[in-house]
Amino acid sequence: MPALRALATCALLAFAFCAQAKVVEPCRVPGIKNEVLCGKLARPLDPAAPNGPQIDIHYVVVPALARNKHPDPVVMLAGGPGQSAIRIAPQVLPLFTRLNNRRDIVFVDQRGTGKSAPLDCDDLRHRPLADEADPQFQVTQLARCREQLQKLPHGDLRFYTTTIAMQDLDAVRRQLGVPRVNLVGVSYGTRAALEYQRQFPAAVRRSVIDGVAPPDMVLPASFSTDGQAAFDALVAACRTEPVCATLRDDWTGLLASLPKPVTVIHPLSGQPESFTLTRDMVLGAVRGPLYLPAAAAALPQAIHAAARGRYEPLAGLNSLLGGRKGMAISMGMHFSVVCAEDAPRLSQATDPPGADFGADFARLYQRICADWPRGAVADDFYRVPPAASPVLLLSGGVDPVTPPRHGERVAKALGARARHVVAPNAGHSVIGLGCMSDVLFRFVDAVDDHEALAVDADCVTRVPRPPSYRPITLPREPAQ
Repeated sequence: MPALRALATCALLAFAFCAQAKVVEPCRVPGIKNEVLCGKLARPLDPAAPNGPQIDIHYVVVPALARNKHPDPVVMLAGGPGQSAIRIAPQVLPLFTRLNNRRDIVFVDQRGTGKSAPLDCDDLRHRPLADEADPQFQVTQLARCREQLQKLPHGDLRFYTTTIAMQDLDAVRRQLGVPRVNLVGVSYGTRAALEYQRQFPAAVRRSVIDGVAPPDMVLPASFSTDGQAAFDALVAACRTEPVCATLRDDWTGLLASLPKPVTVIHPLSGQPESFTLTRDMVLGAVRGPLYLPAAAAALPQAIHAAARGRYEPLAGLNSLLGGRKGMAISMGMHFSVVCAEDAPRLSQATDPPGADFGADFARLYQRICADWPRGAVADDFYRVPPAASPVLLLSGGVDPVTPPRHGERVAKALGARARHVVAPNAGHSVIGLGCMSDVLFRFVDAVDDHEALAVDADCVTRVPRPPSYRPITLPREPAQ
């Protein structure tokens, strides 16, 4: 009797969804030690055809611990596009420990991700290194994936836009019976949060958007501009460190030497692989570590080694992000969003290509999007109206994909109810830095809007840049 079990859980936990007990049931999520509540909601694949094909939107509620809890839960919006919110829940829950005392934390798998009509493609992380980095191989693989996805019952790829997904989210809110929610979005989740605010301003109490990716940001074009700026900042910042003495020359020499045949140990399989190392491969290997300052700190040494014919450090760093638990994304959903919302605007992009990173990445997206079905996107989607409730914007000063320039533009559009905090030495995502869980708690928990916007977040501006990694060199034993 699932409904009875849910009611029993409500009684035990003083859970306030008792009125909606029939829509959630006790469940377990791998990585979360306590029992949580799972729900799902049937939604039309095509909003204009409510009686047409249906998909299930899955979500998880981590109940508040206190009996006297607040009525407005915190809703986590995942990144990507293509990340599963439920899958990353175990990793991000520690951020919400204090908030979870008196607020439910809700994770909704956006359509196309996780369990909600997933649009998954083959995982290429264990393919040979040459395949992973070969643009033609990627185009061919994604074309094959697109054809397979289109055969699914939910495979009409035009219906996976951010606008439709946020209508799903509001339907979940209504099913849970909560009048307002607090939004926390990271990376692409910030675009989702802004779109939810635009469509449903009265349903939002507070918003925290971290690594701001506004709707008018043309993603493939801005990658080059912002990636170049982050790399140049790395070179400038470590100029005085001994390990960086030859960094610029090493980098210039490495790029000038390409393409060339190399043999590299695959960082995941441990097997040696021989292939032609290209400029695209090296730029891709550098872009990933720039997301995390702790990983970027190892780039000077990795580039130094690569310039001298040792490529394993660079290949290993490149595998860090993709190999992190919960970081895999549904590529079909990713391209359904980007091809509908960003790619059509590439010709209007004003972001100058980076001196090293160039425009190859944008051209790759253009090739993939040329055949990808596109959903309809209204002109209003690209506008950010003044905020109806407080918004805390967070930006990392050396973020290679959503640096402060995007947050500044959005904060200006949101107006007086927006507060923009920049962490100068942070990369992509600020919210995980030491003091930020406390800042997040005080912003959301503040009784009134004025108190929320006045939250002290100076601690994050003092987080230092990690010094560059220096390999340990053991002294040679004296000859006997």
